[in-house]
Amino acid sequence: MYRSVSLLLCVSFALVGLLFLFNPGGVIRFFNGLSAAPGMEEPPAGGMGFYLVLAVGYMYLVAVLAYLMYRHPLNRFFPLLLINGKLFTALLSVCLFFAYGQHLIYIANAVVDGLIAFVLILMYLKLRKAAA
Repeated sequence: MYRSVSLLLCVSFALVGLLFLFNPGGVIRFFNGLSAAPGMEEPPAGGMGFYLVLAVGYMYLVAVLAYLMYRHPLNRFFPLLLINGKLFTALLSVCLFFAYGQHLIYIANAVVDGLIAFVLILMYLKLRKAAA
C-alpha cells in the first residue's frame, strides 16, 4: 500500500505542478468561480496569495532538507533531494525567462539556485567518495 500511495502522490503532484505551470490563472479562476457559493471572498488578483503559500512551502521544505543535511552529514539522500529541487528551479527559471519574458528575477533565481546545486553536487560527490 505504501508504494501505491507513493506512486499516486507522485503522479498527482506532477500533474498539479504542470497545471500550475501551464495554467496558473486558470487555477485561480476555477476557485474564484466556486468562492461565491459559500460566500467566500476571492483571493487577490493573479493568485499572488495562493502562489505565495506554495513558494514559502517550497522554501520551508528546502530549509528542512538543509537542516537534515546538517544533522545527518553522512546521509547521501538529503543532498540528492536538495540538488533535485535546486537544479529544477534553476532550469525552470531559464525556461520561463525565454518563454514568458526576460525578467531579471528569472535569471537571478537561475544563477542562485544553479550555484547552490553546483555546491551541493560537489559536496555529494565528496560524501560518495568518502563512503567508498
